[in-house]
Amino acid sequence: MTTPTGIAPRLEEACSDRPLRVLGIESSCDETGVALVEVASAGPGSAMPLLLAHALHSQIDMHQAYGGVVPELASRDHIRRVVPLLRETLSRAELALEQVDVVAYTQGPGLAGALLVGAGFGCALGLALDRPVMTVHHLEGHLLSPFLSADPPEFPFVALLVSGGHTQLMRVDGVGRYELLGETIDDAAGEAFDKTAKMLGLGYPGGPALARLAEQGRGDAFALPRPLMRSGNLDFSFAGLKTAVWTQLSRLDAAAGGRADEAQRADLAASTQAAIVEVLVTKSLAALKLTGLKRLVVAGGVGANRRLREVLSQQCGRKGIRVHYPELQLCTDNGAMIALAAAMRLQAGLAHPTLDYRFDVRPRWDLSAA
Repeated sequence: MTTPTGIAPRLEEACSDRPLRVLGIESSCDETGVALVEVASAGPGSAMPLLLAHALHSQIDMHQAYGGVVPELASRDHIRRVVPLLRETLSRAELALEQVDVVAYTQGPGLAGALLVGAGFGCALGLALDRPVMTVHHLEGHLLSPFLSADPPEFPFVALLVSGGHTQLMRVDGVGRYELLGETIDDAAGEAFDKTAKMLGLGYPGGPALARLAEQGRGDAFALPRPLMRSGNLDFSFAGLKTAVWTQLSRLDAAAGGRADEAQRADLAASTQAAIVEVLVTKSLAALKLTGLKRLVVAGGVGANRRLREVLSQQCGRKGIRVHYPELQLCTDNGAMIALAAAMRLQAGLAHPTLDYRFDVRPRWDLSAA
């Protein structure tokens, strides 16, 4: 996409006597999200964007019968939901559609068909309104989502990004200034939660179900591996943990003559969670030590895990490190984080809104290239 000359002056003129309003659309996987934020001004020292309203629809109920996300069904459901969610968001914000100044949408990473729904709708909306559109990286949305919390962070900080198939540690010096410190070399933490839950017959979504079962068990019941925890680098690996869980569950089932009892299964869930949490906490503390920073941001769906929050807060508190989390409702995919990321890029002068409504999507997209 190219940015036509004169687009920045157009935005400045339109918003000379009022805040800029950014509409965000998220459709990368199994949640459809729409949100509106206001940007009062740009430049250093500007006030944080204000979330006016957002609406979200989760496809959990639809995908439960299949034990995971079915891409074609996800795409079709985004089509059904996006217009009603837009109307709901505008109603909550008490604004008319014509009062939107910029339309932002998730370009990637994610499921190609699902991304195309949000991209196509966003660009069609921009064309109909004669408003500029801009693309947003899904992971940048997660990374910046704690800025919408009651306790927003300050730059610079270390970010633990644990979302879906992504587990990464990054140094964040500002909007668009991201340095990858370490990442998973196979399964991500979220995948380890989900795959273990599936082994235990907990259904979809697996992560929250496993965490609930873990509350009834003992985290030290089984000696499960902590892959790469002492590797000397900041990379992650959870595939070996998944294999160890399967081996242990098979032994328990065989000893029980069919199926291990619920207490044993709860212990295995708790032990799995304990292993994942210990690795995430150890690596996060190592990243903080390496960078010399005293602020940690946790973002992504796994960031909602209660045990992870408890242990991180305890460990960091002892070392005088501040930890920031998104609000629980903003840990999963949502339109608010997309609108926020777009608004913060506009404030930082890094955004490229365009009146060119041709679009594409990027199912695989490295955040460092955003």
